[in-house]
Amino acid sequence: MDAFLVALQFLTRIPVSVRYEAGASLLGRSVLYYPAVGLLLGMLLSLPPTLFVGASPMLLAAIVLAAWVLLTGGLHLDGLADCADAWVGGHGDKQRSLQIMKDPASGPIAVSVLVLVLILKFAALTAMFEQTRLAPLLLAPVLGRAAILGLMLTTDYVRPQGLAEALLQQLPRSHANWVLVISVLSAVVFLGFPALLFAGSLLFWVRQATVSRLGGVTGDVYGAAVELTEAAVLIAAVLQ
Repeated sequence: MDAFLVALQFLTRIPVSVRYEAGASLLGRSVLYYPAVGLLLGMLLSLPPTLFVGASPMLLAAIVLAAWVLLTGGLHLDGLADCADAWVGGHGDKQRSLQIMKDPASGPIAVSVLVLVLILKFAALTAMFEQTRLAPLLLAPVLGRAAILGLMLTTDYVRPQGLAEALLQQLPRSHANWVLVISVLSAVVFLGFPALLFAGSLLFWVRQATVSRLGGVTGDVYGAAVELTEAAVLIAAVLQ
């Protein structure tokens, strides 16, 4: 239970407080619960359209999107913004890109990318609520956080003493593989293969781009992967 609460504490702004020591195995085990935190988020986000059946789909989409950002504290949006700035301002240079990622300021390209991703999520949510569908909303946060697991298992971490380094050192990889498989199979059952294929293809492109530019991933890349995977799941579910 403590491992789940650590994951909840790290990934959301839901008021929980769990103390742990640096390097504790609890940190690694908490990663296994990332998709479960995503499922909890999906359930909470599904409350407005469930409680207010018949309300304007656009209004519901705006409420859900606002709640989405508030519940996560914009954690992954921050990573997406940093990556957007680094990819444009880094001019193909690894060290310059990493340096830009550490800068808390956001440039025009970061703002533009955030606005575009949020617009895409809003449009997809509106279409979903018009069709009275909730499964994509439940599973998008699950697959977004499963994307972190996928990157952790397949891609080197390139930020020494970075925030995720302790997580990776203690991550039980055999258990993580099973969590990832279960998350993917759930998506196939409830969303269909086309939606999973679209989201998986986008995540593969993110991985290839960051390996080419940085030689691996950073915490910001994890955040960007979450946001882009969530948007891809919502869009593909509506279009298929």
